[in-house]
This record gives sequence, structure tokens and C-alpha cells, in this order.
Amino acid sequence: MIFEVLKILSEQVENYITSTVKMENVSIVDSQNDNAQGINDKVLMTLINTQEESTLKNFPNKAISGDLVQTRNPIINLNLFILFSANRSSYDNALKDISNIIEFFQGKKVFTQSNTVYNRNDVQLKGIDNFKFTIELYTPTFEELNYIWGSLGGKQLPSVLYKLSLVQIERNVVIGQAGRVSETNASSNGNL
Repeated sequence: MIFEVLKILSEQVENYITSTVKMENVSIVDSQNDNAQGINDKVLMTLINTQEESTLKNFPNKAISGDLVQTRNPIINLNLFILFSANRSSYDNALKDISNIIEFFQGKKVFTQSNTVYNRNDVQLKGIDNFKFTIELYTPTFEELNYIWGSLGGKQLPSVLYKLSLVQIERNVVIGQAGRVSETNASSNGNL
């Protein structure tokens, strides 16, 4: 589900800013990697961290199937930290791209299947039918920003960091099942 959500998000941003948005690790910008040539003059969208949403961790995951109640492991809800970096030949264009990205997310913070236009015929997105996630600007401190760019191993580019909340991951494996209670027999003899 991570790939699918990021693919939808990159399409949405690309449609708004009219620059090419590519899902790629920004750390290859200064590398001798063959993929580095394909990222020149583009906006790069890089997943830099995942975090489990601990407030939603303890909800039971049960489903009724016919006369059985099936128990599954709880759904994992994730927050994704996404870095948009403008790898443009012109610094002016890079700043415009970052401004347009901020403007886009200022206008649209909640994404659902009903308010989001994406290529539903794309083979990579066939498994998506119901989604909802929110996105908010995340402002790291100078120290955190230095650490992020240092760990990415490259020069700092004009960029903006967002926190995408609540991507749900669930493996469809039943860990237990039991019969469903369909009626109660309340016979009372006066004894409790």
C-alpha cells in the first residue's frame, strides 16, 4: 500500500505543478549511478522514514464471515515522511516548484478515492479501492535537517518535508475463528 499511495500522491503533485515528479531516492543525485541521469531537472519524491501510529495500535481486528467471527492481527497504521526535492538546473525554478508543492498541499490535505483523480486503469494501482490519508507540512529543526541531508549523502537541494498520515497495512491472514453467537437462551428459574 505504501507504493500505491506514493504513486497516487506523485501523480497529484505532478498534475498541479506541471513539472515532472519522480519517485526516486534523492541520494543518487551526486552518485555515479546510471539512474542519476534520469533525475536531472525533476522534482524528486523520496520516502525518508516510516513510523507506526501508536495511538491506533490496540484496536482489535475482527470480521464476521457467515456464521464465523474471524480474528486477525491488528492493522498497522503508518505515518510516512516524504521529502520533495527540486533537482532543477535553475535555482529559480527549484524555488517555484517547492512553492507550488506547498501551495498544492495547503489547498488539499485529505486524499480519498472519491476526491482524488488518478489512473484507475494503471496495473500498479489495481489493488486500491478504498483509501484515506492526510498530509501535513513537517518542519524539522536545523539539526534534524542537517542530519537528514547528511544521511542522504548529497548536497542539499531546495526541499520540503511532509508527514503523510495513516496508510493502513493489513495482511489477510486469519489467526483464529469461532462461531458467532446468534441467540441467547435466557431461561430463568428464579436462581441467579
